[in-house]
Amino acid sequence: MDTNEITGAILSESISLHRDLGPGLLESVYEALLARRLQKRCFTVRRQQPIQLRYEDVEFDEAFRADLIVQDIVIVEIKSVERLNAVFARTLLTYLRLTNLPIGLLINFGGVKLMDGVKRVINTPRESGSISGIPHGVAAHLDPCRGIPNHTGTNAFLRGTAASA
Repeated sequence: MDTNEITGAILSESISLHRDLGPGLLESVYEALLARRLQKRCFTVRRQQPIQLRYEDVEFDEAFRADLIVQDIVIVEIKSVERLNAVFARTLLTYLRLTNLPIGLLINFGGVKLMDGVKRVINTPRESGSISGIPHGVAAHLDPCRGIPNHTGTNAFLRGTAASA
């Protein structure tokens, strides 16, 4: 399944959730329900995935937690606010760079119309210097042919909290 099919499924399920529930619930409610719907569609989904950060010689066990990571390819950041702030997309780009994942979706369930609060963020390859982000205990390796993470085995790249049913 390619990236566009994955992001399309995420957006389809998000629209359906927003249509059914409307705005105003906690982000954690939308996160849990979106993860469940995606799992029912046979997607691998990680919730609240802790990501390590190594900068110079300092290591942080939990630099941030990704709301959802789908198919070890897409980071989904969920908001439930009146309107998105520009810093949210920049933060998502930082998360993508630290994990070497190719794409992220910022989805705001707080607005009247869901699609008005959706941002697609693409991680373009760049020299990273001395910063690296890795999921707990697992190294990310870039596939030199495609410029995206090369994961060995099912779910080998990301380990941690899986979405519960």
